[in-house]
Amino acid sequence: MSTLETNSIGKYSGNNVSIDDSLNLKSYTTTQRDALSSPQAGDTIYNSTTGTIDFYNGSSWNSSSPNTFETPISYLVIAGGGGGGGSRGGNYPGNAGGAGGYRNSYGAELSGDSSSTETPLGILKGTSYAVSVGAGGAKGTGVDGGLHPTVGSNSSFGTVTSTGGGANASGISPSSNSVGGGTGGSGAGGRGSGSGFAGVANQGGDGGAGSASSSAFGGGGGGGASGNGSNGSSSAGGNGGNGLLSFITGTGVTRAGGGGGGVHAGTPGSGGSGGGTAGTEQSNVSNASANTGSGAGAAGKNNNDGGNGGSGVVILRWTTADATISGTRTGLTDGGVQTDGTSSYIVFTAGAGNISFS
Repeated sequence: MSTLETNSIGKYSGNNVSIDDSLNLKSYTTTQRDALSSPQAGDTIYNSTTGTIDFYNGSSWNSSSPNTFETPISYLVIAGGGGGGGSRGGNYPGNAGGAGGYRNSYGAELSGDSSSTETPLGILKGTSYAVSVGAGGAKGTGVDGGLHPTVGSNSSFGTVTSTGGGANASGISPSSNSVGGGTGGSGAGGRGSGSGFAGVANQGGDGGAGSASSSAFGGGGGGGASGNGSNGSSSAGGNGGNGLLSFITGTGVTRAGGGGGGVHAGTPGSGGSGGGTAGTEQSNVSNASANTGSGAGAAGKNNNDGGNGGSGVVILRWTTADATISGTRTGLTDGGVQTDGTSSYIVFTAGAGNISFS
């Protein structure tokens, strides 16, 4: 038999029931709920396992909504950028690296390839969500038959995954463009007479095409978060695609620029805004900026090295009053929870592990 407990009962002049304090439904786990004997149609409980209000319709238990107690978490998930290619011999530039995939759900900001912002991820308190921060791709070395650059590693938060930035071969024969992982969050630039590689839809732009004229070669720029890298010419490398600006931490930061194309003789391509590095004509290439997911530039000639791609980053933001990160974050590197007005945010800069909210 059910028991109704109350501190006092007062007269109410309207036609509805008036309750001065919050209504506290009886709490059961899913197992306890299913073990209830002879539930009646209309019986209502709070399900502490799923965080939902459940009701019995006469034959089965049903949640009032799968989203009843979800808390929206805004995210910026950027994968590692692609490595830049080294040059081969005296003539053949490498290929510029593309920026890591860029997925953003904060405010009305742009997501990758200048697409519309995504929907914040609804999380359930007490549930674990995996977080991983992708490393940047390795550079290509500048010797004949040397190492090719590699794509960046994916970054993720729960069901949201950003794809590592594209990388393509170090300096190879002018018409060849197929060695290495060309397609990534943003595409790698082409070289010689090769076309650039496509980026992943809504994550990053395409790589620019390379150009060849007699013994003069310019590599295409790597794609960036905001759009495509530009094409190279016989006397210039293509510029990397620019990154995107986000205020998810309260301060505007541009991230995920593409690498610049190398050139045999002429002007190297510039790196895209947000951390992409420029290509070179006759020197080694600088590494892309860490925790920006930017692509690295490519070397132009005479057996020089490309640059390493920039590592990715995962940034989460939520209304402070709505949730608190609970427990330890083993395996992850972060700067702790910060506040910006009525919101909290956390920046993960390396590693892989699980987080939960309470």
